[in-house]
Amino acid sequence: MDDTFIDTSDINPVLNEVMLAELAGVVRYTHYSLVITGPNRLPLVAFMQEQADESLVHARQAGEILTGLGGHPTQGIGAIEESHDHTIENILRESIAHERRALALYRELLSLSENRSVYLEEYARTQIGQEELHVIEMNKLLRDYTIG
Repeated sequence: MDDTFIDTSDINPVLNEVMLAELAGVVRYTHYSLVITGPNRLPLVAFMQEQADESLVHARQAGEILTGLGGHPTQGIGAIEESHDHTIENILRESIAHERRALALYRELLSLSENRSVYLEEYARTQIGQEELHVIEMNKLLRDYTIG
């Protein structure tokens, strides 16, 4: 990849933030899979475990691209906000907020890579599509738990 077409000084920090956010997702969704209770526990636990696994794959992808572009991944994870309200409704709302933060990072990456790197542009578009699908799925789940 010809570095003259992309400014890694702008892209690498975003990739690093993506990696940190996705690693936070691993912890978040693993935590949720442990604290969910109630009659729908089993399918929701499986869903949250799948989200945790996928977040780890996404973190690795971002890290591989980051290091491929000469960046250095930060050791750590992004901030994890938690209300300690483990109702399914709240867990889903917190999850949607997390997914939207990741969406914003991928959109920023797309903005920085558009017309500069086909690979980065396609990577960002693919991730945006996956994150949007997660928000759609979680909003559908949330319908059963929303009061009113």
